[in-house]
Amino acid sequence: MIEVQKKERETSASLLRRFSRRVQQSNILRYARAKRFNKRVKSSLQTKIDALKRVKKQRRMQYLKKIGKID
Repeated sequence: MIEVQKKERETSASLLRRFSRRVQQSNILRYARAKRFNKRVKSSLQTKIDALKRVKKQRRMQYLKKIGKID
């Protein structure tokens, strides 16, 4: 956690600027933005199930192309 104390005779603008600089230097925002869209890692079982579904769908499409239902 970043804390900034207001110095004597310091304006609010300079305090805010000093705080922003500290946040940028600590890379907190960079890590937060990087984690923002992270997805959970699928379990190995779920990965296998998804692969089997893709194979089944590919075979179905090949079959439909073969019999002329799909161009």
